[in-house]
Amino acid sequence: MRVLALDYGSARCGVAISDVTGTLATPLDVVERPGTKKGMTRIVDLVREREAERVVVGLPLGLSGHDTDQTREARDFAATLQRRLGKKIPVELEDERFTTALAQRDVDPRAAEDSRAAAHLLEGWLSRVMGESDAHAGPGPQPS
Repeated sequence: MRVLALDYGSARCGVAISDVTGTLATPLDVVERPGTKKGMTRIVDLVREREAERVVVGLPLGLSGHDTDQTREARDFAATLQRRLGKKIPVELEDERFTTALAQRDVDPRAAEDSRAAAHLLEGWLSRVMGESDAHAGPGPQPS
């Protein structure tokens, strides 16, 4: 399953995409002013171009786990994106605390910090979701 992750900010939005196996997260170019018509259109286009089956939007909760003004803005952005994409492509929110701090440690001149943060967000989401699906799969074949 190919997943697009967004580290939303009103000025720019970090973007990352998974490979089809859901193993790797690769940062992409940021989208400037994602809340504008042009920015939102670019994100919708990316979902289609990259054939994403799901979108994960970072939820910037406060350190205590409570909503902040940024949290509410990210929720509104995700809801708008869901309306634009329709029901075929789910948009979900994922706690993004500490992803920026992790991205700041990854000094990679080829990718913007916001998109590196989106890649960390996506890696965490993939790990959690794939781990849950592995747990539900039950034990693998037993040796004879």
